[in-house]
Parts: sequence; structure tokens; C-alpha cells
Amino acid sequence: VRVVESGGGLVQAGGSLRLSCTASGLTIGDHAVGWFRRAPGKEREGVSCISHDDGATYYADSVKGRFTVSSDTGENAVYLEMNNLKPDDTAVYYCAVDERCLRIGTSIMAIMDHWGKGTQVTVSS
Repeated sequence: VRVVESGGGLVQAGGSLRLSCTASGLTIGDHAVGWFRRAPGKEREGVSCISHDDGATYYADSVKGRFTVSSDTGENAVYLEMNNLKPDDTAVYYCAVDERCLRIGTSIMAIMDHWGKGTQVTVSS
């Protein structure tokens, strides 16, 4: 299984980016796909997760209302549309695939089987 993220880059505060996650060796539509990020000096944070068995989507409070996760099962891909970006969103963003989205409270847990190598998102002020 190979998971690959793309779409990161440098953007000014208030701008938008769209991250893509593609997978080979499995069918994304049969799994849950999570987005996570790690900022310098901080722990990895669950950003969003989409569960394909029931269509549920989950978001961290810090991105709710600004980020939207979606999928295109025909392309075997999941996307993270990020709007109104803030400097605090600067991080390496990772895509991960597993059977389900695991949450404890409102926290999306980074316990997933297959991970990409990440894509850098930098938001300048």
C-alpha cells in the first residue's frame, strides 16, 4: 500500500490550498482517511477524517468551518480544502488510511495503518 499527499505550498494568510491524498494497493472507498499535521515543536494533531462506510466527516475544532474533507472514489482520492488559512496552520500535513476514524472525544486519533510522507503547508502572515 502506498499513500501519497500533494498540494502543499506557500500561501499568504487568508488564502486557500487544496491537498490531495491518493492511494495505491487499496480502495479508498472501503476505508477511512484521516488528515493529520505536525507543526514545528508541536505534537501531531488530527485535522480531519472521512469515514466512507457511513459518509461521516470529522474536524478538529481549530479547523472547523475553514477546512472541508471530501473524496472522489472514482479517482481513489481524498481531498482537504483549506480556506482562510492562518499562520498557525503551518505544518507538515499527512494523509493516513485505516478501517475507521478513531476519535476520543473530539480528538481524531493518529492510530492508522497506512501513512503518506507528508506535504508542507506554510502560511505567511
